[in-house]
Amino acid sequence: MDMRGGNLFSFHLWRKLQSYPELDLIHLHTSKRLGGIARNVAQNRGIPYVVSLHGGLNDVPAEEARAWTQPTTGTIEWGKALGWWVGSRRVMDDAAAILCVGQRECELTQERYPDKRVLHLPNGVDLAKFEKGDGVEFRKKYNIPEDRFLAATIARIDPQKNQKLAVEALDRLLKTSDSKTHLLLIGHVTNDGYHAELNKLIKERGCEDRVTLITGLDPSSDDLINAYHAADLFVLPSNHEPFGIVILEAWAAGLPVVATDVGGASSLVDDGEDGLLVQSKDDEGLARVIGELKRSRERRNQLAARGFLKARDEYSWDR
Repeated sequence: MDMRGGNLFSFHLWRKLQSYPELDLIHLHTSKRLGGIARNVAQNRGIPYVVSLHGGLNDVPAEEARAWTQPTTGTIEWGKALGWWVGSRRVMDDAAAILCVGQRECELTQERYPDKRVLHLPNGVDLAKFEKGDGVEFRKKYNIPEDRFLAATIARIDPQKNQKLAVEALDRLLKTSDSKTHLLLIGHVTNDGYHAELNKLIKERGCEDRVTLITGLDPSSDDLINAYHAADLFVLPSNHEPFGIVILEAWAAGLPVVATDVGGASSLVDDGEDGLLVQSKDDEGLARVIGELKRSRERRNQLAARGFLKARDEYSWDR
């Protein structure tokens, strides 16, 4: 909401925090004016606050940051006085500690605040939840032929997640002798314009019968887990990736992973050991890697096994 939906403010939140009895600590998952409210209350009450960064402060490509702020360009920000009142520009400066989900975000934040307690606290994965699934039933339900080599991408339908790169790579594969590759895209639509562009690209490339696009699956849906088990390969083609929890889910489900060499994905994946990394705009490179893994079950199994061990030993919730 804070980064993608605007710079919000709530007098109700300020009053509630100000009057809440026996309050010892405030934990923020946002900055800007909502974070400023918590900062203001914490200072008024003489208590500490900590901030969790899920990506989006320091580790953001300039192009994406401009896209976020473009809708407000040339407009008058009437809320600046409110931001000044609660000290919204000092939320990070005055925090008692900053927790970072992504390794790269943590490193950049440590550079920016060398005297502050900055900790890397990554996401985890429920191994038991993703260990078993019915891939055969999933393929039947969504009419994906059994003989197709299925590459799956599970992520928001949004320019940040860059599903277009996967479609371009598929198009390259289909133009060769490879006619069995199929692309599965699953994710909630968070950018309607990009969703329309994605559908247009699929039609322009003439690969409607090689792409299955599913929007709106509930996170608790069995179909979501079954999708991992229906796939032969997991692909995360993001332009920017704060962490990449779907990589952990894919590993937990026993899938080999290919991701773009950005942000959290490049920190999670040890290239060539437990996954493969490609450049974020290199559809030719992505197509080549998918083709190579399609031809080598042994290599897929090797990457998947090592990925599972990393998920189990370093990122399980027990760990």
